[in-house]
Amino acid sequence: MKKIGSLLFSCILFCVLAAPAAAQELVVSAAASLTNAFNDIKAEFEQINPGVLVTPNYAASGALFRQIEQGAPVDVFASADLKWMNDMIAAGFVEENESVLFAQNTLVLAVSTASRVAISGVADLTGEQVRRIGVGTPATVPVGNYSKIALEGLGMWDVLQPKMIFAESVRQVLDYVQRGEVDAGLMYATDAAQGGERVQIVATLPLPEPVSYPIAPLKNSKQSEMGRKFIQFILSDQGQDILAGYGFSRPE
Repeated sequence: MKKIGSLLFSCILFCVLAAPAAAQELVVSAAASLTNAFNDIKAEFEQINPGVLVTPNYAASGALFRQIEQGAPVDVFASADLKWMNDMIAAGFVEENESVLFAQNTLVLAVSTASRVAISGVADLTGEQVRRIGVGTPATVPVGNYSKIALEGLGMWDVLQPKMIFAESVRQVLDYVQRGEVDAGLMYATDAAQGGERVQIVATLPLPEPVSYPIAPLKNSKQSEMGRKFIQFILSDQGQDILAGYGFSRPE
């Protein structure tokens, strides 16, 4: 009996030692416009960091903030504007000195290539032929806030507001344009590029400040060191090359 018990113990011990270690999970909440670039960054980062599993969560920056505010376990937060990162800092979720800019983008007006509505610039949006314009919800979606700032600067926000179809993310604006549910949409150049041949950029909208992306680890993260390592990878030449491949530019 002792011999059987000893063999059983040895077998259990071998199985425990031989079992693969649990993956070190890093939860990254990132702006919807970063989806494609961050999926590639995730793959590269996991490859050079065996045993690490990056779990991305993509949505509008405002929605991500609300999730974190309600207790969602997140290790790294990447926003499509400074407002929501500043709100994270003010709420005590992020240390101010941990936030760093890692990319910039451009606000554009885009249309479906299949559309029969003639739109060649922002001024055409006031025409009777344009009935629906896709815009992110300004209160929660950064691209919507950038759109409001740009159109207010052109004196067109109030005029165009009755035509606006508000979206919960920049990717939803892109979907509206691709499906022909709106005559035009305000989105980032990087998202318009994801539309391929179905989407055409007809104008770039001026902004007082460029579309900027900050990133930071969360204070209460149990993977803070790995989170900082992930951020450093994004700031590295390899990370920046991936972002550039999707149309993002380095911060000025």
